[in-house]
Amino acid sequence: MSNDQYTPQLQENDTINIRAELEKYLIHWKWFALGVLIAIIGAFIYLRYSAPKYSASTTILIKNDKQGGISDELAAFEDLGIVGGSSKNIDNEIEILKSRKLINDVIHKLKLNIQYLAEGRIKQSEVYKTSPIIFSQLDSVPDFFNKIDTIFNIEILSNEKFLLKNTEGNIVSENLFGESIKSIKLGNFKIDKTLEFNDSKINNTIKVAMKPIHRVIDEYQSSINISPISKKSSVLKLSLQSTVKEKAEDILDELVKQYNLDAINDKKEVSQRTNDFIADRLTSIAKELGKLDDSVETFKDKNNITDIESEAQLTLQTNTENRKRLIEASTELSLAKSLNSELNNNDYLPANLGLSDTNIGNSINEYNQLLAQLKRLEKSAGAKNTILLDVQENLTSLKASLRRSLQNTVRSLQIRVNNLQREANRFSTKISLIPNKEREFLDIARQQEIIAGLYSYLLKKKEETAISLTATAVPNAKIIDKAYSSDIPVSPKRKIIHLAALLVGLIIPFIIIYLRDLLDTKVHTRKDISDLTSIPFLGDIPHSETKEKIVINSSARSSAAEAFRLIRTNLDFMLPNEGNGAKTIFITSTTSGEGKSFTSINLAASLSLSGKKVILVGMDLRAPKITEYLEIPDRKGVTNFITNHSIALDSLKFSIDDVPNLDIISSGAIPPNPAELLMSNRINEVFTELKEKYDYIIIDTAPVSLVTDTLLIAKYADLVLYVSRANYLDKRMLVIPETLYRDKKLPNLAIILNDTDLKRGYGYGYGYGYGYGYGMDHDSVKPWYKRIFN
Repeated sequence: MSNDQYTPQLQENDTINIRAELEKYLIHWKWFALGVLIAIIGAFIYLRYSAPKYSASTTILIKNDKQGGISDELAAFEDLGIVGGSSKNIDNEIEILKSRKLINDVIHKLKLNIQYLAEGRIKQSEVYKTSPIIFSQLDSVPDFFNKIDTIFNIEILSNEKFLLKNTEGNIVSENLFGESIKSIKLGNFKIDKTLEFNDSKINNTIKVAMKPIHRVIDEYQSSINISPISKKSSVLKLSLQSTVKEKAEDILDELVKQYNLDAINDKKEVSQRTNDFIADRLTSIAKELGKLDDSVETFKDKNNITDIESEAQLTLQTNTENRKRLIEASTELSLAKSLNSELNNNDYLPANLGLSDTNIGNSINEYNQLLAQLKRLEKSAGAKNTILLDVQENLTSLKASLRRSLQNTVRSLQIRVNNLQREANRFSTKISLIPNKEREFLDIARQQEIIAGLYSYLLKKKEETAISLTATAVPNAKIIDKAYSSDIPVSPKRKIIHLAALLVGLIIPFIIIYLRDLLDTKVHTRKDISDLTSIPFLGDIPHSETKEKIVINSSARSSAAEAFRLIRTNLDFMLPNEGNGAKTIFITSTTSGEGKSFTSINLAASLSLSGKKVILVGMDLRAPKITEYLEIPDRKGVTNFITNHSIALDSLKFSIDDVPNLDIISSGAIPPNPAELLMSNRINEVFTELKEKYDYIIIDTAPVSLVTDTLLIAKYADLVLYVSRANYLDKRMLVIPETLYRDKKLPNLAIILNDTDLKRGYGYGYGYGYGYGYGMDHDSVKPWYKRIFN
C-alpha cells in the first residue's frame, strides 16, 4: 500500500498562515540580532582598514578644424596656404589616448613601475610624494630594468645608513645612502634620500615594490576611463581612481601632455619633410646659379661687354612675355617631376609648392593627413583594425590618384614648355642678325634669369615652411580643466557598506533558518502531525531540562507537569464510558527513544495523584526500560510470571518513593521468544487479575515499527497512546501510525507529542507553567549560551 495514500493533502481553500510563517523566524530574533551585530562589526573593520579610493578627472577639447574652421593659433598663417582644415575622429583619439605607447611614456616619465609603501601596524599605504628615499637604476639597460618584478625593504638606521632586506625580512646588506649597490636581480642601483627625509624617518621601514612595465601598462589601460561628454561633443573626460589623489592627478595631466607632444611631433614631420626637400633643391640650384654667374662674368671680361645694344633690347622686348611664360612653365614642370619622384618614397610629400593645379595641392594635403593618421593608428591599433584598414585603403587609392594627376600635369607642362620653346626659337631666328657675341650673352643671361627666378621662389617657400614649423607646434588637445580629485573618497561607500552589512546580517540567518526548515524532515509541532495524519491528538509534553525522572507530583507546577494533568483530563474524552471496570491504556511509539517509558511512568503518576488505583506494567519484553529508567536493579516481572506458573502476580509488584501510591510490575528477564510468550494464556490472566484490582492499567509496550509484540496484545487495550518525539521522529514515519489507525489494528488510537519546544509553537502557544519558579524545566538550569540563543 502506498504511503501517499495516508498523506492528507491541503485543500484548495487552505491559506498560508502568515503569522505562523513569521514566527518561525521571529522566534530566532537573537540570531538575527547577532548576525546584524557581527556584520556591522565586520563592516566597521573593513571601513577602518580598507584603503579609500579617490577619483581624479580632467576634461580636454579635441580640436576638430574641419567642424570649427582652423584653430585661432593658425589663423594668422591662413593666407600663406600652409595650413588647411583637418577632421579628427573622436573614437580614434580615445584609442590613441589609451594606447600602450602613450601610457608607457607616462609610466617612464613618472616612474610608476616603482612604488614606495610605508608599513603600518595593520596595513601599508603608498607614499607617493612623501617617500624619504628614492630608488635609482645605474645600469643603462632599460629592457632589463623594465622587466624587474620584485619587492624589498629599506630599514633606515640613521642619516647615512640603511639595511636592505628581502621580502621575508632577512637582511641582505647594510649600505650607505648614495652608494652603488650590485645585485644579480636588480643590477647596479642606489638608494638616495629625498627632501622628505628627516630624523623622524629613522627606524622606519619603506617597502619598495617594482613591477614589469607591461603589467603596469595593462593596469592603467583598464583603469583609465575616457569618454566624450556627449555624442556630438569633442570634449573628452578622462578619469582615474587611485588610493593616492596626487598620483591620479599627475597621471592624467601627464597623459594629456604626452598626447599633445605626440600630436605635435606628427604635425611637425610633414613640415620638416617639406623643409628638407626645399633645402636640397636650393643647394643644387644655388650651385647652378653660381656657375651661370661665373659664366656671365667670364663672358663679359673676355669680350669687354658692358651693355646690351638697343637693337638686341628691341628684339628682346617682343620675346619678354614668351620668356616669362617659359620660365613659369619650366619651374612648374621641374617641381611636378620632383614631386612625382618623391611619391615613390611612401613618406610625407612637400606641401604648398605653388602648382597651378589646385587639386594636386589639395590631394597632397589630404595625403599627408591620411599618412599622419595611419602612423598614429599603427601605434595603438592592431593590424586587423577596421579603421586602420580603411585608412590604408584610402591612402593607396589617393596615392594612385595623385600619381595620375602628377603624370598628367607633367605631360601637360611638357607640351606647354615645348610650345613655348618653339616660340622662343622663332624669336631666336629673328635676332639671328644680332652679333654672335651678344647672342651668346643673351643665352647665358636667359638661363641665369630662369635659375634666379626658381631660386627666389624656393627661398620664399623655405621661409613659409619655417613659419609652418613654428605654427604647427600647437597642442592637439586644449585642456579645459586640469586633473582634480575631491577629498571625498568614491570607495568604499560607507552608507552602502553599512546598508549591505545590515542586509547580510539579516539575510544569512534567514537563509540558514530557511534551509534548515527546508531540509528538516523531523516532527516538531502538533501542526506537523495534524497535517500528515487523521489520528486524534491527545496532547503534547514540553521538553524538560531537569534530570528528574518523574516530573509530576502534588506540588509541581512545571510545564511538563501541567501537560500530564491536561493529558489526564483528555483521557476521559477518549476512554469508553461503558461499565465501571478498569481502563487499560497502552503506551507505544514508532521507534525506541521516543519517551514511552517517561510518558508511561509520569502518566501513571498523574493518574495516581487523582486518587485512582493505578498500576504500571512493562510489557516491552525485548528491551525493558522501566527499571533502567527508574535506576533500580532488575527484578522479576511479566516474563517470569508467564514462564513460571508458581509465581503469583502480586509478588511481582513494587513501588517507588516518588509515587508511593503507584504499583509497578517490570518486564522481567529478556526471553528468547517474546512474541510467543505474549500469545500465551498467561497474558490473559495478567489483564483479568489486574482489572479486578485497579482503576487504570498502564502498559509500556514495544515500538510498533520494529516488532509485532504490541499488535499481539492490542485486543486488551481500551486506549492506545502513540508517543511521537518532537525533533526526533521523521515525518515520513507518521505513515505507520496512520496505517494502523486506518486499518484499526490498534483500538482507540491517539497521539501524544513528546519533548516539544515551547518556543516553536508557531502561533499555537503551548502556554504551560505558571511562572512561579516551581517548574523543573526552568531556564535557570540551562547553560548560559542556551538561555541566550534558544
